[in-house]
Amino acid sequence: MAATGLSTSPSRHSPTTARADDARSLAARLPDLLVAARRVAANVLLGVHGRRRAGSGETFWQFRPYMPGEPARRIDWRRSARDQHLYVREREWEASQTVWLWADLSPSMDFRSDLSPVSKLDRAVVLMLATAEMLARGGERVGLPGLVEPQLGRNAADRFAAALARAENLPDWPDIRGVKRFSELVIVSDCLSEIDTIRNRCRAVADIGATMHLLQVTDPAEESFPYDGRFEFRDPESGALWLSESAGSLRERYIARLAAHRGEIALSARKAGSTFGVHHTDRPASEGLLFLHSSLSGTPLTRSGAAPANRA
Repeated sequence: MAATGLSTSPSRHSPTTARADDARSLAARLPDLLVAARRVAANVLLGVHGRRRAGSGETFWQFRPYMPGEPARRIDWRRSARDQHLYVREREWEASQTVWLWADLSPSMDFRSDLSPVSKLDRAVVLMLATAEMLARGGERVGLPGLVEPQLGRNAADRFAAALARAENLPDWPDIRGVKRFSELVIVSDCLSEIDTIRNRCRAVADIGATMHLLQVTDPAEESFPYDGRFEFRDPESGALWLSESAGSLRERYIARLAAHRGEIALSARKAGSTFGVHHTDRPASEGLLFLHSSLSGTPLTRSGAAPANRA
């Protein structure tokens, strides 16, 4: 069990490995994960617009109804002449923003049950790289806290992959001292830390004046607890083992505790002005990326596989 008592890592599914071996294994998989991330980003970008918002710029965005008190010079008289309402022509905000991305690579993420085609860790990396690819194409400044300074450029995913290939023993949570006010922070994690730790982290981001988008990645076995009979569980962080003679008898309590833990995360995120969603590794990666794109755009999705906080 992990520290929260929510992680299910049966020894038959997730053998103990050294962190150095894990890092080398991830480095070897990164080229394939980068290709998968680009494919996911390309598929999502076909069906969505960029992070379009009103602001100063030259590109027309949309017409909207005129609001009393606005300067009359903002009225588009040609459009308003078509019917009985006054309309304002809005331009798209063109200033690039800074978005920091982080994937939890701690031992609890290196888990895959027989119910999922990929591990939580691989899915988190794909989602982070796909988000970097998507944002870079949209002209945003993208960075990886402590590893890659935010830059403009379409090669963000390549820079992130290269940094991950060199890194070892990365924590589950980034060093946010370099995150500035008005920037955005995307975290992809299984969120199995103690709830007090998560609350403090949400508050710390809010205190900076940044906006966080937290996506919890879980294996379907962690949702349903499909274990019965005699089962040995392993803490992925410490390697400690715990033997249950009747694993099935734990299911109801486990599911209730998981729901309570997730509810506390959602509440902490809302209080901090953050978004929170859940993504399951047996669902397409595109669903998780769509949730992140929508959260960054200010229009959270309500869909299976990437549920917003109010459905957590």
